This record gives sequence, structure tokens and C-alpha cells, in this order.
Amino acid sequence: MSEIEENYTSPVTMGNDDFSRYLRDRIKTLEERNNMLKEQTTRIELEKRHTENQKLKYERELRQLKSELERLKTPPMVVGTVMDVLENGKLVVRSSTGPQFVVNSSQLLNSSELIPGTMVSLNYQSLAVIDILPQSRNPYIQGMEVIDPSELSYSNIGGLNDQIREVRETVEYPLTRPEAFERIGIEPPKGVLLYGPPGTGKTLLARAVASQTNARFIRIVGSELVQKYIGEGARLVRDMFKMAKEKSPTIIFIDELDSIGAMRLDTATSGDREVHRTLMQLLAEMDGFDSRGDVRIIAATNRPDILDPALLRPGRFDRIISIPMPDKEARKLIMEIHSRKMKLSEEIDFEKLSELTEGANGSDLRAVVMEAGMFAVREDRDSVSIHDFHDAIDKIIVSSTKNGSHSEGMFA
Repeated sequence: MSEIEENYTSPVTMGNDDFSRYLRDRIKTLEERNNMLKEQTTRIELEKRHTENQKLKYERELRQLKSELERLKTPPMVVGTVMDVLENGKLVVRSSTGPQFVVNSSQLLNSSELIPGTMVSLNYQSLAVIDILPQSRNPYIQGMEVIDPSELSYSNIGGLNDQIREVRETVEYPLTRPEAFERIGIEPPKGVLLYGPPGTGKTLLARAVASQTNARFIRIVGSELVQKYIGEGARLVRDMFKMAKEKSPTIIFIDELDSIGAMRLDTATSGDREVHRTLMQLLAEMDGFDSRGDVRIIAATNRPDILDPALLRPGRFDRIISIPMPDKEARKLIMEIHSRKMKLSEEIDFEKLSELTEGANGSDLRAVVMEAGMFAVREDRDSVSIHDFHDAIDKIIVSSTKNGSHSEGMFA
């Protein structure tokens, strides 16, 4: 028997007031019952929707896992290199294992991209060309590129006006004013070699050229091209010039060139022969059969006397520029440049200070200026005095000369 039947009372036995009260109570009971059923229905709908969402989620995950499983089950691809394109559309491909095959290629590939030297992936069973692979590039080569060269102008270099002019003519003008060379009808110089004692501004000059042009700047030290395994150094050279051509206009700066470009001798060890292979690749890239394009080279060395003659001939280095030790006027300019932002006392006379720094190079003079500022900081003064410069000269120049470690002594 239902709840309604249990609580049912015949209206015949009730009075009017009792019957009205009965109806109100009954309506209230039914409304409460209806609200409770609505809440249950809403809760059931929410649970149903949540269940359906979970079902969709698990079905999607199941499809992904099945797809991943099928992908892992696919046979591996063989890496190959296109050697030749035949007239019937077939390709001569050398696989990574060594042998060469004549194979078909997928019709979905762009046939114009299938040229000799292109890396492709081959089906493991039929060896048909399935896809074109991107050209591999050594991440070490990518790290040579200087993305944001420092803002350095030629006014930050003192005493090298003639050298700056020659470097600009050789490196900067072919990139910024190529029409001038076309108008005259001459080939622009391809490279410049800077040589001189350490600390005279060779690297500084290369940095200034890089900041004054919109060209890419690739910097490498010659010793970084010397690798352990046979052929690795030559491959690095090829990749470096390939990247330079792709991102041209480009400036390549090779510092310490003597570490890779030393003169080749008959009595060479196995290590020397590997260095010679790298040098020969460098010679071929600098002036070989292929055009170098809009790529300019700056190299620096302290030992031009040991460089291989093949490096020094025109066509590879069209300008060979000596960066000498600074003279009296140059030393004055260098100290003025490095002290531009310093608070100096009025008594300082750079003319006299330049006389006291005879035999100092640019790096020594920069160290003198910085050391003079440190003396002022140490004593918590507001400006640098002439005595600070005298003390700095005694510490940097005089003491190093007495100890026989000054740069002038190394080139006497």
C-alpha cells in the first residue's frame, strides 16, 4: 500500500475546515515530493553527463594509444643521400649503410627538391624515397654566430685611423656600398688579415666592423677547428662557410689564425696532417671553384711569420694590415677613450701620461685607466686624480716591465 493510500482519509468524514487543511497539507507534501524527484533527476543527469565525458575521454586516450602503438610497430626508415636523378624519374640513392640503389620516390614529394646531395628517408623494405630530410647542421657551428654584436663604433678605437680605413674598404664597403664597386668595374676585396702584437686592438677592430654593418657575424678561434677525429675539422669548415652563405651578407672572424694556418712542413706527425687537412679545406672555401658570395673574412694573428704562404696570397687575403704598438699620440687617445665616462680632476694631462706609458699596448692602457679608477674607489673619493694614474702606471706598466712580462718584451 502506497504512502498516499496510507494517509488517505475519506472527505465524507471531514468538516469543511478539516478538508481544506487536509488539501493544503496534501499539496505541500506532493510539492516536496516533486522537488525531491527533480533534484534526484538533476543529479542523475549530471552523473550521466560526467559518465559520458569520462567515456569520451577514455575512448580518445584509447585511440591515441592505439595510434602510438601502430606508429611504433612501423618499420624503421633508412637514411640515404640522393646521388643522381635519372631520366625515367628514378633516383640513384646511397644508403647510410654504404651501397647505392636505384629507387622510386613518392609522388607526394616535390621532385624539384630531389637533387643530388639531398638527404632522404627510404622505406626499409622497398627502399623507395618516402620523405625529404632537413639538412643536418652541427649545433657547434650554430653557436659561432654572434646574434647581437656589441654597439661599438670606430670612435672607440684610438690611433688606428689608417687601419680602420683599410678594414672598412675591405669588409664594410662591399656589404654597404656594392654599387660603388660595380660602377668602377672591380671585384671587391674578399678578406683582410690583421697582424700585430697582442693587445693592440685586432679583435676590437673586428667587433667594430660587426656592429657597424647589418651583416651576420660569425666568430671562431682557429684552435676550435682542430678536432680529434679525421675529417671533423674539415667538416666544421664546410658547415661554417655553408651557414655563412645561407645567411649572407656575413662576416667571418677567425681569431688566432696561426693555430690552424701554420706553414705545412714535410716532417709532419699524424696530428699535423689532420690540421693540414683542415687548412686545405679552409683554403678551398676561401678561394676555390665555388663562389663565396657575399661573405667577407677577417682574420687575426700574432705570428704572421709562421703562416702558410697559400693563405697569404691575394684572392684569400687581399689586404694584410699591420696593427702596431701605439705611439705617443695613440696612447693619449686610447686613455682618453677609456676615461670618457670617468670623473677626472682638472689636473690630469693625458699628454704627459702618454709619455710615462712608453711601450704599453692598448690593453695595458685600458688596465691603467681602470686601475686608476679603482684607487679612487678604494679611498672613496669623488674623482680620479693624477696621483691615481701615476700609481696605476707604476703597478701595471713599470712592475710588469721589471718582471720581464710586458708585451713589448715578448716582441723585442
